[in-house]
Amino acid sequence: MRISLVQGDITLQEVDAVVNAANSSLLGGGGVDGAIHRRGGPAILAACRELRASRYGRGLPTGQAVATTAGELPARWVIHTVGPVHSTAEDRSELLASCFRESLRVADELGAASVAFPAVSAGIFGWPIGDAARIAITTVRTSPTTRVEDVRFVLFGQEAYTAFEQVLHGEAGAGGECR
Repeated sequence: MRISLVQGDITLQEVDAVVNAANSSLLGGGGVDGAIHRRGGPAILAACRELRASRYGRGLPTGQAVATTAGELPARWVIHTVGPVHSTAEDRSELLASCFRESLRVADELGAASVAFPAVSAGIFGWPIGDAARIAITTVRTSPTTRVEDVRFVLFGQEAYTAFEQVLHGEAGAGGECR
């Protein structure tokens, strides 16, 4: 598996699947979620509404993932995952790791060879960016059963890019690539 970093807009990535840092309602929101819904158009919202009407009447649980069409995005699919809100009272890192494992599992079910991830939970959910980067990269790198060949972390802003770059170079050695 190749892991790369990109500083930019995840909605512009030409990959098989883009991962959405969704809220549990699946009906859009702010940050990455809002950007994906806006740029992807009404087909994504319609697919999310169908999911809410069938399998996820109470919303998508934290740490889980589900796929929809990508609408007008250059990707084929959007994989929605709900990251945990950071807490100093309890360790929720396993839930964050689950977002990445479950997204890769869904990508495998779809036959996706390339996946673009945002920094799940590192925005409004308050996860410290360095720890989010460590959990994301470690989880992806230690997912031995995935058939995904290209994982791209698409990061908004220099701080996030630098944090992921430090983790990737520190843990990935020759297996990681930055661009």
